[in-house]
Amino acid sequence: PEVNRAFDIGGPDVMQYGEMMNTYADVAGLVRRRILVLPVLTPRLAGHWVGLVTPIPRGLAMPLIESLQNDAVMHNHDIDDFIPPPAEGLTPYREAVRLALRKIETGEVETAWSGATIAGAPSDPLPSDPDWAGEAVYVDHRERDCAADPKTLWSVVESIGGENGWYSFPLAWAIRGWMDRAVGGVGLRRGRRDPRRLNTGEALDFWRVEEIDRGKLLRLRAEMKVPGGAWLELRVSEGPAGADGRPVGSHLDQRAVFFPRGLAGRAYWYSILPFHGVVFQGMITNITGAAERETAAIRESAAAQDTESAAD
Repeated sequence: PEVNRAFDIGGPDVMQYGEMMNTYADVAGLVRRRILVLPVLTPRLAGHWVGLVTPIPRGLAMPLIESLQNDAVMHNHDIDDFIPPPAEGLTPYREAVRLALRKIETGEVETAWSGATIAGAPSDPLPSDPDWAGEAVYVDHRERDCAADPKTLWSVVESIGGENGWYSFPLAWAIRGWMDRAVGGVGLRRGRRDPRRLNTGEALDFWRVEEIDRGKLLRLRAEMKVPGGAWLELRVSEGPAGADGRPVGSHLDQRAVFFPRGLAGRAYWYSILPFHGVVFQGMITNITGAAERETAAIRESAAAQDTESAAD
């Protein structure tokens, strides 16, 4: 039958928010938090604080904190008349946390709060726009050959960000992330959903994967607070031809593209220009270096196995 009404949906536990936080800490192996109850609840101030000291951006922290003023307790089970409850019963909160953490550890998370961001408008400029598109654009372009094969180089490119970092000047990236959070941005602590694989639309620290052509192209759109649009592109291709005409190693092409918005955008670009040599040159050098070290480690392991086989 057609039904038009609200239903209560919930688990078997009735808990206070403090209990939920400490239960999570127990399951995650963290130290139990000491919770102080303030006589006056100031959701707006608390929302700003949560947005500053946790990975949750202020735009999401505000409604979350404001929701703490309301109880969310299941008062009836009318939903059972339309959707049968699971045969094994409802999942307790502790078990739900354990299952969620296991999915994070195994890289099986399908969606995350970090994906809740609206894409740019269709009229926004793109780094793939031709020069005659009419927009002012600044580009930092660097390229470098790599002794590793394209597959190995791509594996390093696709694993960038999150716990792996950005392969150059970590302090500068950390400061930029902190500054972004201070003005209400997302900062660096969104991390990444999976440590090895990226998909279009996923959040990656203060970037978002705008396009990925696996093995060839990774294009990231900046979601940090900047006066304009910013992208980072990494392209992997075969290396230059050797003496026999066959490609040797691989080649990495790196572009940082910025479309300034007004005078503030132009001033922003020139203010950070002196740091490009350190950040972006270090980035391309260390990415290719990591791929080459990985290749060397694989060869050493293979040589050791061959030696053991010969000895047997």
